Amino acid sequence: MPSRRRAIVAVTNDLATDNRVHRTCMALQGSGYDVLLLGRRLGGSPDLDRPYATRRMRLFFQRGPLFYAEFNARCSLFLLFRRCELIVANDLDTLLAAYLASRFRSVPLVYDTHELFTEVPELIGRPIARGVWLRIERWIFPRLRHVITVNASIARIYREKYGVEVGVVRNIPMPRVLDAAPSRKELGLPLDRFILILQGAGINVDRGGEEAVMAMERLPGCLLLIVGGGDAWPELERLVRMLGLQERVRLIGRLPYARMMDLTRNADLGLTLDKDTNPNYRYSLPNKLFDYLNAGIPIVCSDLPEVARIVRGCDAGVVIPVVDPREIAEAVEALRRDPARMEALRANATFAARKLDGGLEYAALKDFLKGIG
Repeated sequence: MPSRRRAIVAVTNDLATDNRVHRTCMALQGSGYDVLLLGRRLGGSPDLDRPYATRRMRLFFQRGPLFYAEFNARCSLFLLFRRCELIVANDLDTLLAAYLASRFRSVPLVYDTHELFTEVPELIGRPIARGVWLRIERWIFPRLRHVITVNASIARIYREKYGVEVGVVRNIPMPRVLDAAPSRKELGLPLDRFILILQGAGINVDRGGEEAVMAMERLPGCLLLIVGGGDAWPELERLVRMLGLQERVRLIGRLPYARMMDLTRNADLGLTLDKDTNPNYRYSLPNKLFDYLNAGIPIVCSDLPEVARIVRGCDAGVVIPVVDPREIAEAVEALRRDPARMEALRANATFAARKLDGGLEYAALKDFLKGIG
């Protein structure tokens, strides 16, 4: 009996929390591939239980140029000497290794670009580093045949920039069967507070975490849960201490999806507050938006095209004009004082979650993969 085709999927994270990559692996498996997901191991990386193979490399360097150089060198060698019939590169930081291995071995390559990588705030103020990534992108991208991204806005930008057709598979999570949510009491949450939640693996600079914390000075009847991690975390901790908000803000680290959603389903409002400081954030469509809808909670969001289009179109929350502590606090307080409006928004959020079906995006991804020979 002939062996199944193998796909190797490369990503620079530790494989623990990337739901988009997990969906890709499941779609590949459903399309007849044996899947190996390749990433790296960090000091606190949790054990994995996946229905496909995983491999986490131990790297000497953990950040900066040397990390990316080491990762791509190790990844290239891995891809060159492991049998595979398809390579999937997630984001620009894996593309060089994947492209070189793909060309050398004449193996098809899929590039899944989750964002406008060269426009992230971490690179905007670093012209040398940004220039390196731009040169890699400009060299490889026009030579790619199979590219997908997360929304129509980013796809349009790449098509106009490089003349390459880019497919769209949105970051709408697959429906998950979750156990009944524990009660607030069981989770150690107060019964008498209006609870806000801001979740995400990338709570970074310019994603509104700092403003959300500062807004809590004006919201004595509320509790803010921030669940996840990112480079803004030390500043969030500093702000909570400096403003004396320990009773109004809880900073919770990264959690498994089900545990995170236990908290989200017990919240009253979800926050998604990316700022329009760079094209990458401007056209973002974060997973948290769909997690909030699936939890049946209304949303307070910043006025960015992709996010605001869904929130306004579904009437599932409030769009604030600027990410400012006062604007956030006023929007939250107006909803808190209007139970009828909150009930209507909850119903709309639940309906929107049914309409924005991650299963349709999964099917679109499988159709995309079938076209690769």
